[in-house]
Amino acid sequence: MDFSLAEERRLLQDTIKRYLANEYAFDKRRARAASAEGFSRDTWKQMAELGLLGLTISDADGGMAGDAFDTMIVMEAFGRALVVEPYLSTVVLGAGIISQAGNNAQRAEWLSAIAAGDKLVAFAHGEAAARYEPSYVQAKAQRAGSGWKLDGKKAVVLGAPSADALIVSARTAGEAGDRDGITLFLVDRNAPGVTLRSYATQDAGRAADVTFAAVQVGDDRRLGEAGKALPVVEAALDRANAALCAEALGIIDALNEATLEYLKTRRQFGQPIGRFQALQHRMADMTIKAVEARSMAVVAAAAAGEKDATERARRVSAAKALVCQSARFVGQQAVQLHGAIGVTDELVVSHWFKRLTMINATFGGADWHLARFSDLMLSR
Repeated sequence: MDFSLAEERRLLQDTIKRYLANEYAFDKRRARAASAEGFSRDTWKQMAELGLLGLTISDADGGMAGDAFDTMIVMEAFGRALVVEPYLSTVVLGAGIISQAGNNAQRAEWLSAIAAGDKLVAFAHGEAAARYEPSYVQAKAQRAGSGWKLDGKKAVVLGAPSADALIVSARTAGEAGDRDGITLFLVDRNAPGVTLRSYATQDAGRAADVTFAAVQVGDDRRLGEAGKALPVVEAALDRANAALCAEALGIIDALNEATLEYLKTRRQFGQPIGRFQALQHRMADMTIKAVEARSMAVVAAAAAGEKDATERARRVSAAKALVCQSARFVGQQAVQLHGAIGVTDELVVSHWFKRLTMINATFGGADWHLARFSDLMLSR
C-alpha cells in the first residue's frame, strides 16, 4: 500500500517538523512541563497562528476544514516531540464535539475562539467505575426551572486545570450503562459548585478529578438533544483514539531511531554493540512493529470519519489494540537496549516510554479494545 502524502499534507508535515525542531527541544519541553500550567500559552498561540488549532474545524466556523488524516500528521509529529500542550483535549475532543453537537450560536461562540487559541475546553466524561465504557454515566442533570442542576463526579479529565469550560456528560434519564439518557453540557470551569482536584500525570500532562455539586447550567449550554448524546460521545472517543494511535506512531519511530543510533555508537568488547546479532534481531523486530503500527494508524484515521458507527468502532478498536501492543514492545526493547540509562529522567527515552504507557491507559488500552473488537465482530 502507498502511504505517501499528498502535496498539501507534505507541506503541513514539513511546517510542523520545522517548528518543533526550532521551538521544542527536550530541555524546552521539560521547562514547559514544569511550569505552573504544565504548558506554554505562547506556544499555544503560535500553534494557532500556524493553523493547527483550527485544522479540523469547518471553514464556516473559522477553521481549515481538515480531516482525521490531517490530525494524524499533527499528532505523529507531536508524539515525537512529546508536546504537552492540550491539543487532544481542546482540539480533537472539545472542538470535535462542539462541531458535531453544537447549535449555530455555540459553534460561533466557541470554535473560532478555539481556532484562535483564545479558549480551551476539556471533555469531562470518564468516571471512576466506568472502566472505559462510554455509556456508563452516573453524573446526573435534573431540570431546575428553565435550566438544569448538575451533580456528580468525573475522573482524570485531561486538560481540565487550564480549561475555560468543561464539556460534561450527565444522565438526564435512565441508569448507568443505558445507551439512552445521556446529555452533554458546556459548563464554566469556575462556575459555583465546580471543584477540581488537579494533578500532574506520569507523562508530564495535567488532569483533574472534577466534582459537580448542584451546579446550575442554562439550557442554552446544552449540546445537542437531551438524552441522545451517546453517539456523539462514542464518535469523539473514536476520533481521540485514532489521534492517539498517530501520536504513538511518532514516538515509536523516534524510539527506533534513537535506539539504532545508540547501537551504532555504544561500544563493548572493542566494537559497537550493534554488531551483535542478537541485538540486530531485536532491532529488526522493533522496525517490524513500527511498520505494523503505521498501517493501523492509517486504518484508524480512515475509520474516524466513517458514518457507520459500528464499522468505525470496529476498525478504531482494532487499530488501538495493535498500536498499543506494538508501542509496549518497542518501548520495552528501547529501554533494554539502552541499558541502565534507558530509565533515567535525563534521557528522552524514558519520557517516550512513559507517554506510550499513558496512551495505552487513555480511552481504553489494548485489552479493552480487543474485547470491544471481538464483541463487534460477533454482533455482525
